[in-house]
Amino acid sequence: MDFQKALNRAKVQSVLSRFKGANPELLSFYTVTNLIHPKNECYVGLRPIKISDIIGSEGRYNDFSSAFFPKRRELKNRWESIERANANDVILPPISVYQVGDKYFVRDGNHRVSVAKSLGVEYIDADIVKIDSEIKLSSGMTTHDIITEVCQYERSRFIEQYHADQLFPMDQIVFTSIGAYPELVQHILVHKYFINMDKDYEVSFDYAARSWYELMYKPICDAIDKDHMLMHFPGKTKADLYMWIIRHWDNLKKKNPGISIKDASDDYERKFGKGTIRRWIKVVIQRFGKNQ
Repeated sequence: MDFQKALNRAKVQSVLSRFKGANPELLSFYTVTNLIHPKNECYVGLRPIKISDIIGSEGRYNDFSSAFFPKRRELKNRWESIERANANDVILPPISVYQVGDKYFVRDGNHRVSVAKSLGVEYIDADIVKIDSEIKLSSGMTTHDIITEVCQYERSRFIEQYHADQLFPMDQIVFTSIGAYPELVQHILVHKYFINMDKDYEVSFDYAARSWYELMYKPICDAIDKDHMLMHFPGKTKADLYMWIIRHWDNLKKKNPGISIKDASDDYERKFGKGTIRRWIKVVIQRFGKNQ
């Protein structure tokens, strides 16, 4: 009966979480670390942690809800054996976790966490390996939330390191994908290299950055505005499209070295714009609707 109650609570939690806009799923440890690129790790030792601070799992993130209620009936035997051990005062070994910031991911002991959660236990003993990260994690985060957090961190680092807010209007340069700000630095450095080719002195990074913005970035963004390209890429920014168009242009130049950036932009919108099918339907209606 206790397992069935826990199973039902997982279903209820899923509905309520989605209603509130929170994530009803446990986070995958490897998905998160691939996004945040943690630095160092060290063994902390054994200590009690709050169960409510556990937000993910190394390998069983599909088996339990974000509140660690079981989601599959196949977990019943193992889950109930843990519950019986608790009822008989059997001392179970501590769970093992990764600590990222002030949140935790279970390495071993997912069922023990689930049973403890269902019994209303607030703390559980854990063997902890701590991983350093500048990215702040919180309960209820989705993968999209983490990507947004990483992008905000990369943006702040870009502004701090290069004083970018003094070089160009940063409100015009907003990326929604991880790694775009470091890639942008490479764009500026490549632009700086070509500027220096016909000069007998080295131009500064600041000079190259301002030149890049006026000669490369702004004209492409103006074209994006003129052609209303953002309409076909919901949730994306002009900076996102700039980066994708430049990448697409580089790929096209491998086959056709003479292709222009305008041609690359048009080709990208034609191939990848979300509104492509809708626009073709509209064209068909305009062409043939009068004959119906």
